[in-house]
Amino acid sequence: MAVYQKIGVLTSGGDAPGMNACVKAVVNKALSLGLEVVGIKGGYAGLIAGDLVPMTQETVSRVVSYGGTHLLSSRCPEFKTEEGMAKAIQTCHENGIDALVCIGGDGTFRGATDMTLRGIPSMGLPATIDNDITATDYTIGFDTALNTTVHLIDCLRDTCESHARLNVIEVMGRHCGQIALYAAIAAGSVAVAVPEVPFDEAATIERIRALRAQGRRGMTVVVSEGMFNPDGTPYSETLAKKIQAETGVETKFARFAHVARGGNPTVRDRTTASEMGVKAVELLLEGKSNLVVTKEDDRLSSMDITFALMTDRMYKNTLKEGDLDCFTPEQIEQMRAICDKRRAVIQHLYTVASHVGH
Repeated sequence: MAVYQKIGVLTSGGDAPGMNACVKAVVNKALSLGLEVVGIKGGYAGLIAGDLVPMTQETVSRVVSYGGTHLLSSRCPEFKTEEGMAKAIQTCHENGIDALVCIGGDGTFRGATDMTLRGIPSMGLPATIDNDITATDYTIGFDTALNTTVHLIDCLRDTCESHARLNVIEVMGRHCGQIALYAAIAAGSVAVAVPEVPFDEAATIERIRALRAQGRRGMTVVVSEGMFNPDGTPYSETLAKKIQAETGVETKFARFAHVARGGNPTVRDRTTASEMGVKAVELLLEGKSNLVVTKEDDRLSSMDITFALMTDRMYKNTLKEGDLDCFTPEQIEQMRAICDKRRAVIQHLYTVASHVGH
């Protein structure tokens, strides 16, 4: 069992509902084992600057229901430099920080690996509303963002019904279409466009035309923000104009953007965040590091961060020459299996959406 006296906890990158519940779990679990805990304000930028705050049960007692991140966040280009990482390591040494729990997305995980390689054992916890970390079935914040998105679509649909309109709605997700897919299914949208599956624009326009002929008044179409025109402009706005031009249905456009990141976390996000926070501390005290806590088939597990990052690159087709050189053929097959599983989920959701979107 690893012997630590003090651990640090930080949130980094885009905020996600449930981050505060995760911090609370890390703090309370560590304190119960006799460890000191310091919060690092503003992510890796705060670690470089030495912006630390002692964490007690009192400091986290009321944060579990809040959205955003009580520890604040940032994106820190300086941390990607050797000078920045040296400052972060110095902060740890000067303040007696023996290990870190880093809550965020893939950029946060790369930072955790950098710290581990430089002598500060670190754990990663997946928190991103996009659910776009391939190595885990679920990321903290996804359920809240999804519920917020569906609520907003429901509100727009009321107006669409009143005025016999269609609304094309762009939702968050970067290059992952899960928010769009789940939201389209839950809201009964007539079509959904995501970057992982070819979108049949002509068939969608014909469906809208047929539905209007059958008397349908209000309609919505959901488009993932990862959909672009060949010139790099957002596809969602182009689609809205094309639908109105080709069907005669009055069509409006809405972009929900970062509103989906806020709000009080759902029960699922609070409980998942709490489970993962406790697990991270347990793994550290078992002497393990450079792991990301994952949820696979509704069970908590963990995975080497470097393996997880390469799996993510494989899925997103962003692997660079030499990325897989340090992995065995068996490990590469495991990566492919994880990617295939994610693709199957996306395809299943898309099929369901196509059946219910009428």
